[in-house]
Amino acid sequence: MRKHTRIITLILMLSVVFTGILITSDTAYAGKITSIRSAQKLALKKVKKSAVTEVDKDYEKGFLVYKVHLWKGTKEYELTYRAIDGTLLSYGWEEIRINRTSRRKIMSKSVCRNLALQEVSGGEITSILKRYDGGIYRYKVNVKRADKKYILEYHARDKKLLDYKWELKSFKGKNKHGYIGWKKAKKIALSQIPGAEAVRVELMKQKGIFAYEVELVRDRYQYKIRVHARTGKILKMEQK
Repeated sequence: MRKHTRIITLILMLSVVFTGILITSDTAYAGKITSIRSAQKLALKKVKKSAVTEVDKDYEKGFLVYKVHLWKGTKEYELTYRAIDGTLLSYGWEEIRINRTSRRKIMSKSVCRNLALQEVSGGEITSILKRYDGGIYRYKVNVKRADKKYILEYHARDKKLLDYKWELKSFKGKNKHGYIGWKKAKKIALSQIPGAEAVRVELMKQKGIFAYEVELVRDRYQYKIRVHARTGKILKMEQK
């Protein structure tokens, strides 16, 4: 998550970002989330009474995703949605207001462990690490529960939760739809144009079929190759 040290900078940024959202021209993508605005609406429903500061489109693990940054009170949030079905892949927040002058005794790992298990009921702790960062001692705790992986950071003296994040474990490995994945799709496309360079890979849906569209560049020419998301079959190839 992004760290902001000046609230004034964030406030000034709000007006610029909101204006940008209004004038951004979005490509129509298949699936539940079709624009920056629709991703923004989902995030605002999840984090009520918050303000959106930024919405980014990115590409992760073969999927187009929307990363929505919000501000509420003294916390900055980041939510990541998968475009094709609107699945919330990760959710987290960071506490901006931190007490760096506390003289309390640093809590033990066992106390921190109990706090983490209270926060993630039924979870299993995989690691606890104490470190000095940002002028304070922190405990970073990794927890897993069901299909989610949690990362918690506590103020070692105040026992306050400073960072909270979870992400779907399944998203970090093979996708649940049985797709070949963007790396394999890129490899298949490159095999068609030896010596080319892949500059873009995007999962799309056209006429009910999911496919990876791979854009290649070689010399003065551009190529677009569409690869079936499940079978790896070449569906279409264009040269510009």
